Formats: sequence, structure tokens, C-alpha cells
Amino acid sequence: MKYHVIGMALALAGATSAQAVTLRIADQKGNMRAEMTAAHQLDGLDYRIEWAEFPAAAPLAEALNAGAVDAGIIGDAPLLFSLAAGSQVKAVAVSKSVPAGLAVLVRPDSPIKTAADLKGKSIATGRGSIGHFQALKTLEQAGLSDKDVTWRFLQPADARIALTNGSVDAWATWDPYTALAEVTQTGRVLVNGVGLSTGNSFLAATDAALNDREKRAALQDYVNRLAAADRWANSHVSDYAQTLAKIIGFPPEAAEKAFSRRQSHWQSIDDNTVRQQQETADFYQKYGLIQKTLDVQPTFYRGLSVAQDG
Repeated sequence: MKYHVIGMALALAGATSAQAVTLRIADQKGNMRAEMTAAHQLDGLDYRIEWAEFPAAAPLAEALNAGAVDAGIIGDAPLLFSLAAGSQVKAVAVSKSVPAGLAVLVRPDSPIKTAADLKGKSIATGRGSIGHFQALKTLEQAGLSDKDVTWRFLQPADARIALTNGSVDAWATWDPYTALAEVTQTGRVLVNGVGLSTGNSFLAATDAALNDREKRAALQDYVNRLAAADRWANSHVSDYAQTLAKIIGFPPEAAEKAFSRRQSHWQSIDDNTVRQQQETADFYQKYGLIQKTLDVQPTFYRGLSVAQDG
């Protein structure tokens, strides 16, 4: 059975009485679906995909926790909050990338020149997001605490407006928002995530999906196609950036800047990834964003592998 992308789902091409398994995949704008479409990795599937798109990781995590989707891409911080909330969700694969697009931004004409200058200032970001993590790490590195700034917890679109109109002094965010601010000269990078963040993102799936034999088999195929799409995009950066720009509605130069500096690749869950996630959990607990000590081991599933070629 063959399927092709039509609107928000992959529809059956050709009549058949057999019912294919359906994966409900949660995505963030310009992420998995964009890359897989450009790389033709959604061609020839023998299962259906229903796509749900989210503006940020927090609402995507809520959909996973509620069982409204089977799997989705999620950062290390939102995965921790999902675990802390008792959700039945597991990370099944990890994307390793350079976190150069994770940044604290200020306006181009801002008098803020160093992280120490953030003392007494206001920072917009999403509560518990990877941007929140970046802001906390930036403050800590400068010898400041989370109490030394005023927090405005906003979704990316609202945070961008707040920075532009001066209602906040800084915005802690991630690509492609960072790249857009840079190329449109509406934001200046104060500190980026290199050396502060792991650069890990995860494909997470619900326990219900993993316990379903057909969905688990479809997820294994999906993971390998996702990894192949990433390899293709990394070797066709300019071509992919054009597709990405159209999907996310950003200038091509912003899309190319955001993707090219990530240097991302998908791999199977390993011990080092689990260790990094535990360190992130301990960091969040220190700042009271997670109320209890977490053992991250139960939130990883090693039953899927990621092919490194093909």
C-alpha cells in the first residue's frame, strides 16, 4: 500500500479493504514534516500519518501527555516536565545538534552588552522551555540568580513583539526565531547555547503507542526515515532552506542560517544522553522548576534503533 502527503494526513492511494495503522505525529513548525517532505522520506509508506502542528514544545508535550498524539519532537526540558507530571511518555531517539541558535536576544540598540547587564532587567521566554533553560544558564554563568531578573512567560510570537516594542529587555529563544531576529536586525545575540546546552532534542512516544505492536513497527520505520531526511538536508542545505522557508514563512536566509548551524543528526538513545538528561533534571530542580528529585531513566525507551545509513 502506498501513501502520499495530502493536507494534514497521508491518504490511501488505491482502493483496499485492509486498514493501515495510523501514526498521530506532533510536530513544531518547520521541523520533522518539512525535512521529511523535502527529502521524499514520506513517499511509499505502508502506514498513515496524521500531522498535528504546534508553535512550541509546551503545548506539544500536553498533547503527548493527554494521548492526543502518538509521538512528537520535544526538547530535553519539556520531556523532563512531562516526566515530573507523571506522564506515560518515553524518548525513543535523540537528535544531537550544535545549540548555536539557542540564545538570549536583546534589541540591536540595547545598552545590554554582557550577561551581567541583565541584572534588574526583564526576560521573555516560555516557562520550562529550552529558552528558559538558556536564560537560567546565562544568568548563572554571569554570577546572577533567577531572582535578579523579572520573568515574562510568553509564546514565541508574543515574546518577539514584546522585545521589539521594548516591553521586555531580552528574549530567550531558539531557532528559527533567533535566525529571523538576526537577519531582520530586530534582535542581537547576547549569549548563545554553545557550552551551556546539550543540544539534545528527542522523538518521544506514548507508552500506549509503544505497547501497540503495529504502531511500534511504524515508529521504527519513521525513526529511520527521519534520520535519513536529516542526512539529506545536511548535504543539501541551500535546497532544503528554500523548502523550509516556504513552510515556516521566514526569509530563505533565516531558514538557511537556522538549519546550517545546527549540524544535527539522529541517533539511538545511549548512556551519555541519559546522563546529560539527568544533569538537566538536577539543574531544573535546583531552580525549583521541578519540585522533586527525578530519576530520568524511566523516561527512555531503547527498543528502537536509528540506522546511520540508507
